[in-house]
Amino acid sequence: MFSKKVIAIVAHDNKKDDAIEWVRFNWRTLVRHRLVCTGTTGALVEGCLDSEQRLAGGIDPRVEENGPLELLKLRSGPLGGDQQLGAMIAEEKIDLLVFFWDPMEPHPHDVDVKALLRIAVAYNVPTACNRSTADFIISSPLMAQDYRRIPPDFAAHAGREALARLKNGRPGLR
Repeated sequence: MFSKKVIAIVAHDNKKDDAIEWVRFNWRTLVRHRLVCTGTTGALVEGCLDSEQRLAGGIDPRVEENGPLELLKLRSGPLGGDQQLGAMIAEEKIDLLVFFWDPMEPHPHDVDVKALLRIAVAYNVPTACNRSTADFIISSPLMAQDYRRIPPDFAAHAGREALARLKNGRPGLR
């Protein structure tokens, strides 16, 4: 993980205001990094960052050397965006996940949400699911430094699956 991080920002519909408020508060830090967002969240984040930069009188001079804003917009979460993001995490292309999800509201794609959070934890990706955690992570001195995440070791897990298949008399594929 290098000093210019790849930050994924995801927000459920009734948490988009919270996400945009967080983006607005942290815009000077966020524009120094590459951003990846799902669906509508991407359009809202892009609009917020453009607005904040205009209000500040253009691109912050401290950011100019980094070039233009890098923001990748994926599909909407329930339409495959969560899976796209999960694949990027598994490919070690995401350094930080900020996911404003609503724990009080059931979602038709709850399985996708759980899978995304599981893959982020499995691959040791720093993950914030609320404003306080996101603030702590984004303000960490590690955000401005090169940082090498400890890669996951799935060897024991893979070996356990193979052993279970052998014990069940199914040495091949499932």
